[in-house]
Amino acid sequence: MNTTKLNKFNNDSFNTGASFVKKALWYITNSLFIKSSLPIGWLKPILLKLFGATVGKSVCIKPNVNIKYPWNLEIGDHTWIGENVWIDNLDLVKIGNNVCLSQGAMLLSGNHNYKKETFDLITGPIRIEDGVWICAKATVTQNVTCQSHSILGVNSLANKDLEAYTIYSGVPANPVRKRIIE
Repeated sequence: MNTTKLNKFNNDSFNTGASFVKKALWYITNSLFIKSSLPIGWLKPILLKLFGATVGKSVCIKPNVNIKYPWNLEIGDHTWIGENVWIDNLDLVKIGNNVCLSQGAMLLSGNHNYKKETFDLITGPIRIEDGVWICAKATVTQNVTCQSHSILGVNSLANKDLEAYTIYSGVPANPVRKRIIE
């Protein structure tokens, strides 16, 4: 996916997709309810939908999850988002059906151009297809697609697309073996 956008970090050229009021209300809601340790998992999908996210059936969102902009988020059915997951969705993040984002996983749709003195912001979408497992403390970066039923191992980094039914590990992630579902 080559939909990278460059924006100056130090100015207002980056469009978050929401008004100041909507962002302020989201920051308060996110802090009080989504990042909360309270056992209110049933409320989280409702709040995300109110702020523009698409959320499927039977989505489980555990405590202390951080979501940057729900209006840039699509979650399919029967998806599990574990404790301390960070979805830093400056661009669209699409999560399919039957996906598992384990504890501490990070989806980072933005980065900075270190070759520029101004550290221009670089954003791009992330797509997590059906049946994918992003293991604990693993990271997926912008412009990456984790294809159907791929696995990104613990503490691994996906900075390139992951092939379907393949298990990856390492920094950067490399294929380890095929995933066989019985």
